[in-house]
Order: sequence, then C-alpha cells, then structure tokens
Amino acid sequence: MSKDFPFTAILGQEAMQTALLLATIDPTIGGVLIRGQKGTAKSTAARALAKLLPSIAVVSDCPYHCDPDQPETLHDACRDKRAAEGALPREKQPTPFVDLPLSATEDRLIGTLHLEKTLQSGARQFAPGLFAAAHRGLLYVDEVNLLPDHLVDLLLDTAVSGVNRVEREGLHYTHASRFLLIGTMNPEEGELRPQFLDRFGLCVSVAAVDDAGLRQEIVRRRLAFDQAVDQFTASFVDQEDILRQQIVQARKRLAAVAIPADSLAHAVTLASVAEAQGHRAELALVRAARALTALFERDRVTSAEIDAVAGLALAHRFPGMSVLTQEEVASKLALASRPSASVASTENQTAVDLDSVDMVAFPGAAAAGTAPKERQTPASRSHRRPEPIGSPGASGRRPTRVRSRHGRPSGYSQYGQCGVGQACPDSRSDGPASV
Repeated sequence: MSKDFPFTAILGQEAMQTALLLATIDPTIGGVLIRGQKGTAKSTAARALAKLLPSIAVVSDCPYHCDPDQPETLHDACRDKRAAEGALPREKQPTPFVDLPLSATEDRLIGTLHLEKTLQSGARQFAPGLFAAAHRGLLYVDEVNLLPDHLVDLLLDTAVSGVNRVEREGLHYTHASRFLLIGTMNPEEGELRPQFLDRFGLCVSVAAVDDAGLRQEIVRRRLAFDQAVDQFTASFVDQEDILRQQIVQARKRLAAVAIPADSLAHAVTLASVAEAQGHRAELALVRAARALTALFERDRVTSAEIDAVAGLALAHRFPGMSVLTQEEVASKLALASRPSASVASTENQTAVDLDSVDMVAFPGAAAAGTAPKERQTPASRSHRRPEPIGSPGASGRRPTRVRSRHGRPSGYSQYGQCGVGQACPDSRSDGPASV
C-alpha cells in the first residue's frame, strides 16, 4: 500500500489538482508551477499524482526506460540489441517519479563517466543521471525558485529539446529525456528567473482554505492518515482507480479532439489581451483546453474550455507584473472573454448549457475566478447538490455545466461536489470515464 497521501483525499485545492491532471493527460502543455503558502499540499499533490499514473512498458533492465514500441527513441545499447536480436524483452514499470534535490550536482543530473566500469572494461562507460531516470515520467523540484542557476540552465535545455547531451572528459553521449516538470515554490523566498518561469505551461497559485468546516475536514483526514496509513489509503482506492481510468481514457481521446477556428481565435484573443510575449501562451491555452475537453468526454474544444484554463495558462505571462492569481487573471480577461455570436453558436452546437446552470461543473472554475459562496464538507456534498452559483466566471458569465458526449455531466465534472474520482449519487456508470 502506498505511503503517500491519496490525490483524491486532498481538499480545497481543486485548481492545483486540475492543472496537474491536465498536464499528465497532455505533457506537451509544458509542466506545472505551483506557487503558494507553505502547508497547502503542494508537495503532497505532486507526489500523489505519480501514484495515479498507469504503468508504462519499458525495455527490461534499461536505465533509460526506453519504449520497446518506439524504436526511434531507443538509446544506443537498446538499438544495438534490437538490431542483433530482432526483438527486445519488455516489462511493466510504474511511471517514474524523480525528486531533484537542490543540492544535486551537474554530474548527478545529466550523468557522467562511470569510473569503476571504465577501469574494469578499459572503455568509457556512461553512468546515467536523473534526466535518464525521469524519462517518460515526472521530474519534481521542490523550492524550484532556489535551484542553482547552472542546474536551471540544464533543465531548460533538456526540457525544451527532450534530449540530454553529455560532452565532458572525452565522453560524448546522448539519450532521450522527456518528462513532465513539476515545480513548487513559496514566493516569499524569491521568484523564478523570467525565462524559466515562461517554460512552465501552467501556473497555479494556492492558498490556505478559508472555510472553517473544510479546514476541520482537512485536519481530520490528515490525522486519520497519520494514525493508520494503510486503512486511510484503502478507503480511497476506489476513487483513485476511477480517476486513473479517466486519465487513461482522456489520453486515448486526446488526438481526436477537434479545435475549431472560433476556439482558436478566442485563445489568441485572450493571449493578446494578456500581452503575452511569443506564442507559448496560445499553445498552452489550446493544449490545456484540449486536455480538459478529452477529460470531459467531448470531441471539440469550445470557448468554455478555453475560459476555464485561461487562469492557469496566463497567470505568469502578463508583462511587467508579478505572477497573478487565477482571480486576478479572470478580472483582467473579463471583457475579452465575452463570446462573439459565432463562438456562442459553436457552444450551442456542442451542448454547453449556459441557460440552465445549477452547479459548478469543473474545479478549474476556481482557476477562472469562480468560487462558491459557501463550501460544503465532503459528507454534505455526497448527499445533496450544491446551491446554484450566480457569481460570474472569467468570462463575466455564469459558470457552465459541461456535458459529456452522452448528454450528462462528465464524471470528472462532479469532482467539485463529490470529491475527485468519486461517484456522485445522480451519476451513471456505463463507462470507465463517466462515473
């Protein structure tokens, strides 16, 4: 049984959880930066996320986690073995989770000459580093703002290229290194370099929960976890399995999700209003919205999904400002988020019901600047639907209820009412991603 706090047991940080889930569905979004006060489950969520991800197929005994079904990404030894034997032995392994300590050296990060094997064999042997260990997995940096500049430079180079290149002491070595970068930080301890900050696709600001009832439930859950780890974790196994299946299904649907011209134009408009430099803002917006659409079992991105992720994709891209909260982003984008007639038409065609909203559909509504007036405890949420919420979202409109392709709210859309991965009393269960 895992000794990590379950992802689905975390309360009050829905925007953070949403950002992490979207990045795991589509790693090309570019990683997640979590900023906020100490004691707000930043590290807990990052570590718990790894337990949600499905196992991956790897070449047996390969330190680089090479994919046997992707011969073009094999490193030299696996490529030679495949050429000689015609097939590669395979096995299943958990998705890698690598913790990068602030005290790490360059050699530990990128790899270096393996002196013992080199002396024994007479030929230079390479000792893989953390970049190799993180390939096809998660690379987590706690207090990322305190990471030394020389390690930041290495991270930037590898994260962008997806390849780790080592040239030192007469050793020339390259291998694939594609990972989801997750960084957490307390802004009171300093900010990130601008070029590093811009590399994160999504950025979310977290703070302590204000609601007294929810704070009590958070304390109860933590005490229960500390007292009986296995028993507490077992009580969330079903919710974790549900969410894991939703991630798997969303990954399969991702490539089939269409991005209409109206939605793309809306994303560009928001990025322009934010005065974002370059085009990473639009790419992050569209990719995150596409991942959200796949999670909702939808087949096309609408402005509703663009608006829902705008606070995550643009919070760190406004020029001349410190990183904004999701609520501040919502305020600045409110005018630009008003849908044109063509966008509204697209939304009507895809069953985004703006006229009969009776609940918050998506935890990212908090990321878009929408928050319920009164939070409810998990117990109360499981027995009754939340009260209607009339506060405007990022677009100046009421929050939308996003429906799946089957015409009902997606299972994950119940996340804000019954907890992540939990089945709601009024939901149907005729599909692994619609619980």
